Amino acid sequence: MSNLKERTLTIEKTFNAPIDIVWKAWTEPEHLVKWWAPKGMNLKIVEHDFKIGGKWKYTMEMPDGNTFVSEGTYQEIVEMEKIITSADFKPMTQNVELQCLFEADGDKTNFTFKVIHETPEYCRQQEEMGFYNGWGSAFNRLEKFVLTK
Repeated sequence: MSNLKERTLTIEKTFNAPIDIVWKAWTEPEHLVKWWAPKGMNLKIVEHDFKIGGKWKYTMEMPDGNTFVSEGTYQEIVEMEKIITSADFKPMTQNVELQCLFEADGDKTNFTFKVIHETPEYCRQQEEMGFYNGWGSAFNRLEKFVLTK
C-alpha cells in the first residue's frame, strides 16, 4: 500500500459541546437523522447496529429521484474516543475507511475526521469531487445540532 498520508483526507473541528453530546450525535439514530444528510434532504436509517462488526446503512432521496446509499461495517469502537468503519457512499465513493476521533477538551470536543482511500489517485479524485464542501456542510449541521442539546 502506498503512503497513508497521500491516501487520507482529514477535517479537524472543535465543537462547543461536551464529548458525550457529540458522541451521541454520531451514535444514536434519532440524532444522526438531524445532521448527516445535506441541508434540505431527508435521511432514512435502514440499519444501525452500533457494535464492532455491526452494519449501518442510510439512504437519502436525491432531488433527481435517485437514492443515495451510505453503508459500512463498524471495525473499531472505543466509547467516547473513536469510531472506525468501512464505508461506501453509492454512487460516488466506494471502499473507504472512516476514522472519527473524539477528544474531550473541557466543555468542548476536538473532533478529527479522516477518510482513507485505496490509492492516492482515488483520494485526489474524491477531494476534487467536493469532499471538503460535502463533509464540511454536514459538520456545520452537526455543530448547530449539538449546540441545541
